[in-house]
Amino acid sequence: MAEKVLVTGGAGYIGSHCVVELIESGYKPVVVDNLSNAVKGEADVPESIQRIEKLLNTSIEFHDLDLLDKAGLEKLFKKHSFGAVMHFAGLKAVGESVEQPLRYYRVNLTATINLLEVMQAHRVHNLVFSSSATVYGDPQYLPIDEQHPVGGCTNPYGKTKYFIEEIIKDHCKAEKVAIGRRECLSVFGNDYDTVDGTGVRDYIHVVDLAKGHIAALRKLKESCGCKTYNLGTGKGYSVFQMVTAVEKASGRKVSYKVAPRRDGDVASCYADPRLAETELAWKAEFDLERMCEDLWRWQSKNPTGFSNGTAS
Repeated sequence: MAEKVLVTGGAGYIGSHCVVELIESGYKPVVVDNLSNAVKGEADVPESIQRIEKLLNTSIEFHDLDLLDKAGLEKLFKKHSFGAVMHFAGLKAVGESVEQPLRYYRVNLTATINLLEVMQAHRVHNLVFSSSATVYGDPQYLPIDEQHPVGGCTNPYGKTKYFIEEIIKDHCKAEKVAIGRRECLSVFGNDYDTVDGTGVRDYIHVVDLAKGHIAALRKLKESCGCKTYNLGTGKGYSVFQMVTAVEKASGRKVSYKVAPRRDGDVASCYADPRLAETELAWKAEFDLERMCEDLWRWQSKNPTGFSNGTAS
């Protein structure tokens, strides 16, 4: 019998890719999502989940459930015996979090606390939480390793991720367990202290990211306790470098305009992923060229996203 894994936010971009990797790794995912950031398909099942079912010739149990609905979450845990939980659900836009901080704190923190309390009640102790590099704030050094100080967050979104990490750590201690739709691209700031003035980030192929989460899930079998791993390529690329790479992959000119810096953004942020390679036997495989090629291929086949595209 395949181990059941609850995937919160499993209809989203990263979550749905992790669902694919879970199935291909022999797990049985059960997906919950409130569809706030996913396209609903036939029979009220997200389009992303339907495509996975078709791609892998399988069926996936899906529940339209908001983690703020603790009673609904409790009912789900009574129905299933989960071996682990992969937690992706939450609001995730930096700029929006600056404008709506209370909403971000209420949704992200309350949802996670509900999830942890229900997990505790049903004695489910294995959790993979998908955090964010925003917990490191404006980096004191690069690349960022897991010993870099956290908490100096520059926006409410990052703070929610940091708070959740702290909640999980405290909980562990208490438990004693170890594309053509916009006129142009907006480049937010070109006066940073970087190679070309634009923000530098550690872009990673979503499949590599998904496989990293599966590697973390496997690590839980070792009763490793509460551990943090940076998942990244270890190399930063600027926004303008990304524009050039997308132009090469698409064969099209990418129009852009320089806009003011966004509140909460930092100049450069990219990871040192060596600990993940050493302890998880995971390393990003796809380079920037492959990322952009796959991005353009999907976008070309799905010009309006999941809402009116063709299976790919």
